[in-house]
Amino acid sequence: MAVAGAGYEVQSEGRKRDVAKSRRASRRREQIIQALVHGLALAPLALLVWNALNHNLTANPIQAITFRTGKLALLLLVLSLACTPLNTAFGVRTALKWRRPLGLYAFMYAALHFLTFTVLDYGLDPVLLREAIFEKRYALVGFTAFLLLIPLAITSTRGWMKRLGRRWKRLHQLVYVAALLVVVHYVWLVKADRREPLLWGAAIVLLLAFRLSPVRRAVVKLRGQMLALLESR
Repeated sequence: MAVAGAGYEVQSEGRKRDVAKSRRASRRREQIIQALVHGLALAPLALLVWNALNHNLTANPIQAITFRTGKLALLLLVLSLACTPLNTAFGVRTALKWRRPLGLYAFMYAALHFLTFTVLDYGLDPVLLREAIFEKRYALVGFTAFLLLIPLAITSTRGWMKRLGRRWKRLHQLVYVAALLVVVHYVWLVKADRREPLLWGAAIVLLLAFRLSPVRRAVVKLRGQMLALLESR
């Protein structure tokens, strides 16, 4: 009995070490992914600053900064919206942890985009800004989208989630409205080829479809069937 008990204790200790080792490996992977997410999100800003300091922003630097920050804001916003569908379709639960930082980086670039427009381009002149925002439809739509993103960025913390309760989820559904307004802003801004902004719009509509219960259930069911098929082989 003593020998059997000792053997069981050895096996138990071995399992504990395996579990601890697996958890450490999982934490390392998460730390690496987190560092990559932050690094890749900040790299374009570093490149933008480097280009500005070295006078390498084309003949119209303000326009270049405005375009690049706006494009980056849209890209990161779409990536943040893709985190939940990525988990739904492929079971990548760690993607849910990237949603908030990607959304905040999207807001950061949107704020830089707005500041470039208001400060560098129009010098904070209230008369010129009023004319630019309210007489140019693309500017008005973009301004509206930015205003919608402000409360979402402010209330993105766990503290605000607890304070708002169920209202938090309803509030943060406005991110899809903001994203679609950004696409409209892009479409109206582009004067020639509008295929790219329309493709962004299609991507956002597809991601929005994942929030519909029938679509989500169908995707989860299909994922389960695919996993069962792979396991049976």
